[in-house]
Order: sequence, then structure tokens, then C-alpha cells
Amino acid sequence: MALLMAEVQDLKARLAQDSQTSSQPSSRDKPWKSRSERSSSGKSTGGQVGHPGKTLKMSEHIDEVVVLPLTGHCRCGEAWKQVYAQESMARQMHDLPEIRLQVTEYQAEVKICPHCATRGQAAFPSHLSGQVQYGPRFHGLSTYLNTAHFIPLKRTCEIMEALCGATPSDGTVALNLKLAAQRLEGFEGHLKAALLKQDVLNADETGSKVNGKMHWLHVVSNTHFTLLDKAAPTGPVRLYGHHAKRGFKALEDMGVLNTFTGVVMHDCWTGYFKLKATHALCNAHLLRELRGLAEHHGQLWAGELRCALQGVYHHHKSGSLTPEAKATFYTTFDRLLEAGLAENPALEPVPKKRVGQDSAVVLKKRGRVKQTPGRNLALRCQQHKDDYLRFLDDARVPFDNNGAERDIRMTCIKRKVSGGFRSDAGGETFCRIRSYISTLKKQGLNVWHGLVSIFSGNILMPDFSR
Repeated sequence: MALLMAEVQDLKARLAQDSQTSSQPSSRDKPWKSRSERSSSGKSTGGQVGHPGKTLKMSEHIDEVVVLPLTGHCRCGEAWKQVYAQESMARQMHDLPEIRLQVTEYQAEVKICPHCATRGQAAFPSHLSGQVQYGPRFHGLSTYLNTAHFIPLKRTCEIMEALCGATPSDGTVALNLKLAAQRLEGFEGHLKAALLKQDVLNADETGSKVNGKMHWLHVVSNTHFTLLDKAAPTGPVRLYGHHAKRGFKALEDMGVLNTFTGVVMHDCWTGYFKLKATHALCNAHLLRELRGLAEHHGQLWAGELRCALQGVYHHHKSGSLTPEAKATFYTTFDRLLEAGLAENPALEPVPKKRVGQDSAVVLKKRGRVKQTPGRNLALRCQQHKDDYLRFLDDARVPFDNNGAERDIRMTCIKRKVSGGFRSDAGGETFCRIRSYISTLKKQGLNVWHGLVSIFSGNILMPDFSR
């Protein structure tokens, strides 16, 4: 009976899980169950004092001036057009110019030498390979819509027609993406070298389908750089690792984490522990798990540990954490984990009977015995205590892995919009361009200028010395 009650409790806890008590995505939450882990700061809502804001202001650079003359007559009968204007009141309208394709014809001179009759011709620009073609801004806009905002190929073509009056084919947009990825190969090489020089890196992974088959997309990033890698289950090893496993082999083929010797922040996935780097574990995941144990399993030690961890983090973040308070927290951490283990004793293997011709034989089940979620979490926290609490002793280490979570969130939106990729090459192309876009954003560079520069032949490179 006790086993049945425990199983029912476990099933109820699974059904009650949401993004606040597990790693379930927030998109699966019910609207009325959304709750934040953040504590109230006591500040009023809206913009705070000193916030710069984005109010539209009068511009000093004016493209066109429209003078509005005062007509009619004054009350005394004087015609206003006969009176000299003393001053003028100004209002400005900031708007887009009419968007249309600008056709530029390049005429290369052809000359024949009068002495030797040699024919000479001026060279066309390097980016002008065809007799009639679209320009770098047109290509950059289609790439921007598809890769930065995840608009499908067909709808991208429809937007280009509505804005510019020209309708490229799906193949043209796909060719632009492939060309951009090829030209960004050098960028990716510099990016990997820059990541290896960092002190702390964030890592995460998510599922991504190619032709209905599960692949894995990995991200390695920090505050200045982002590298996305498309790991697929079939095909030869290329610049992006293609393989059948989600774990260490994917990290090895990326060519970054397998040789990295700094600190890697991750979510405790087993494959990361095969790296030779120092580990730091995400406390945002830990807070959600503790909340789930407290609310769905009624385990008080988990709720107390969650409150203690939140408290020490906020004191650490504000700079008010004293050595005595830190030592007290370490003691509390150990004490509550011991309480968690006492509340969740180890389960013994359940014997099973095999009835023979003469008598029944009692057998033990093979493998490890499945333990309760509370015991598993307490054991994990004991085993990786230094990795969870590394942020308290190393100022470079963040409290959570939200940096990588944010970097990979956009690829999840791409998955929701398109459902997956049609080929491995499509996933590789998307990842490389997204790495470029995300890195430009993190360094405050203009994404639009960067994408146009790819097709202009002079790629805007981020600062790799950071």
C-alpha cells in the first residue's frame, strides 16, 4: 500500500509540474500559473529615475523643409501674405522614404589599342557576377527577415514583393543564406579562438529536427560571443559535428569545450562532466526543483533551502554578504541536505518471485533501484556542492545559466515557426548566421549593417579581443 501511495504522489507531482517547478518550457504553462522567482525590489512599476528612455526627439539633420504660409486676413482686414514673418513654429515627422528598387547600370568601357589592336575591358565590381542581379541590401534584407526574425521562405518573398515591388524565388533566398554561411566561415574560426580565451563560458543544448528526425543544437556563449552548433545524428564529420549522440561527442566535434580549461556553466547534463574544465551548475534549475519538491511533495527542507539560497544570492549580488553570513549559509546548506536525505531514505530493491515446479524462487531486480526525486536531488547537491556554490567564491561565475538559455531561446522560436529543417546543411547555415547575429547584438553593433556587409564583400567583424 505504501508503494502505491508513493506512486500516486509521484504521478500527481508530474501532472502539477510547470516552468517554475521543473525544466518544462513556459509555453506549456497555464496562463494563470505564471509566477516569477524574482523577489520584489520595492520600486514602483514603470521607468525608474535616471532611465534614458526612447522618446522621439527633434532632429538636427533635416532632409526636407515644408514651409506652411499663413494666408487669409487679420481681424483688422490686413492680408497676412503682405506681412513679414517674425518667426516660425516647427514640428517634425520621422518617416521612411518610399521604398523601391534602385536600378544601377554598370557600363564597362571596351577599348582597342590603335597600335597592336589588343582589346581591353574595364573590370566589373567583384560583387557583380551576373548580367542582372539583386544588390547587397536586397540580399541582406531577405536574410535578416528569415534568420533574425524566423519568417519562412515563402512569406519572406511576399514581404520583399510588398516592400520593394520585386518577387525573389524561394531558391534565391535559400541561396542567399548559403552564400552568407560560406562567407562567415572565417568569422566562425575567429569566434572559436576567442571563446577559448574566455574565463567562463555558458553551455546549453536543445532538440532540433531535420526531416522529422531528432538532432541536437548546442550553444557556447558568454556576454560578448555566441557560437551555435548543429549536431545531427547522421553524416560525416564536418565543421559542425554530425553524430548520433547528444553528449560529449557533440561537444568534442564543436572544437571548443573539449579543449577549454576555464569554467563551464551548465545545467548538470552528464556529458559536460567529461570535460576537463572546471564546472559551475545553474542555480535557477536548482531553485525550480526545490520549489517543486516543496509544493508538490510537501518537503519542508526543500522550501527552506530554496529561501536560504535566494537570500544568500541577493546579499552576494548587492555586496552585503559578510564572511560570517557565508559560513552560516554553508552550514545551513549541509544541514538541510542531511534533513532531505533523512526524509527520503534509500529504497531497497523490490523482490520478485519466480514460481517453479517445486517452489517459489525470490529474485532481485537488476540495476540500480529508482530513488525518490527528493533523495536524488539531495544526493546531487551533496556531490556537486562546490559547483552549485562556486558563484560565492569566484566573482567571474554567474549565479545561473540564463545567458545560454537566452541565446538558445531564439532557436526554439525558429523550431516553433518552421517545425524543423529540411536538411543538415540548412541547420548548419542557420546556426552560423545566428552566431554572427547574436555576437553583433552583444557587442552593440548594427545587425542590418553586418548582414549587408556580408554581400558587399567587406564583412563587419566583431571585436574578438574582448
